[in-house]
Amino acid sequence: MARKNLLNSLITPEQSPPAPRADTDVTPPSPAQPRRKTGAIGAVSQSLAELRTRALVEVPAELIDDAGLKDRLGRLDQADGALVESIREYGQQVPVLLRHSPHTQGRFEIVYGRRRVAALKALGQPVRAMVRDLSDHDLVVAQGQENAARKDLSFIEKSNFARQMRDAGFDRKVICDALHIDKTVVSRMLNVADSIPLAVIEAIGAAPAAGRDRWLSLAKRIEGHSPDEVANLAHGQTSDLRFRAAFDALAPRRKGPAPARVVRSEDGAEIARIAERAGKTVLTMSQKDEFSQWLSEHLNEIHREFLKTRGE
Repeated sequence: MARKNLLNSLITPEQSPPAPRADTDVTPPSPAQPRRKTGAIGAVSQSLAELRTRALVEVPAELIDDAGLKDRLGRLDQADGALVESIREYGQQVPVLLRHSPHTQGRFEIVYGRRRVAALKALGQPVRAMVRDLSDHDLVVAQGQENAARKDLSFIEKSNFARQMRDAGFDRKVICDALHIDKTVVSRMLNVADSIPLAVIEAIGAAPAAGRDRWLSLAKRIEGHSPDEVANLAHGQTSDLRFRAAFDALAPRRKGPAPARVVRSEDGAEIARIAERAGKTVLTMSQKDEFSQWLSEHLNEIHREFLKTRGE
């Protein structure tokens, strides 16, 4: 029994201590290091140490800062009402991923889980999290991989994230690996993100109902318009309504029919109107009189004279 309990104590991750407050100089204790680095015992000990580093901890929400690239459009610091109520009733079911802040000792930065952190901040509850030591590069890649597995990010949000990765210096292969997409899809996403000013994208929002083709159509429609002008057209309670408002407002104007040409007599009286309608010439006599009767009877003769002048 004693041996069994000892094995359980090795396998079960130890309860991680609470995260230190920002106003203290206490450094979080490092996980226990294996006493032996080689051989089978060393490998097992190393695995157990790594397991301990993966244990969940509770971090005060006020010690968590934003980091990485902006994956969601809209207010990231504004808690989602439905998510707040869900966590209030059922608790936080899915942990977030944090890293130790490289700038301030005792603080943490979000790798992913921004909406959950915002909701827990609103509730005044600590955040259940996994904490990793990640470089800026690894943070963005982890963020991208997590985004690729999510189904609630819209096309334009993923496109905007890919654009941010490229602008941050990541090559296409890293972007593809992070988002689990091929280079062709990345090129299409970047084409859309580059065609529409960021101010317009942020004014509209995620617009989950609008896919690549609709965003490309919008890109063509905004040509010749300033970003502020287009952003001011995006009105609506939801991002889909804002997209539709801007899209419809920028629809190309249909050319109306050209005005009819008025034919007048020497004294200025209107004789007839000639208009182009659906590729045809329409002659409308202004009144039924002797001239209109004569014209209708001699129209074929007038046509023959026309052909003679052309040598036909």
